[in-house]
Amino acid sequence: MLMALLKKKLEGYYHNYGITDNSKRILAFHYIARCMLFKWLNRRSQRKSFDGEKFKRFLEKFPLPNPRIYVNIMDIRLPSAYMT
Repeated sequence: MLMALLKKKLEGYYHNYGITDNSKRILAFHYIARCMLFKWLNRRSQRKSFDGEKFKRFLEKFPLPNPRIYVNIMDIRLPSAYMT
């Protein structure tokens, strides 16, 4: 349930902010989201639930969506009336 909700939220974020020249920031957001997921999954008990290798296998089973550019703002053309 947690992974389904996180996947929806990440996809929504990528759709909103996935525009040209914003790839560095959405890659950074993806990295931070992975770090926070690792942190919160390890807080479930008194001892660590995941190490790096277990977390990698967990993400293979429940992958996070990859960030990508959805809107290329360089292709938007102004109407000829604005060209002077």
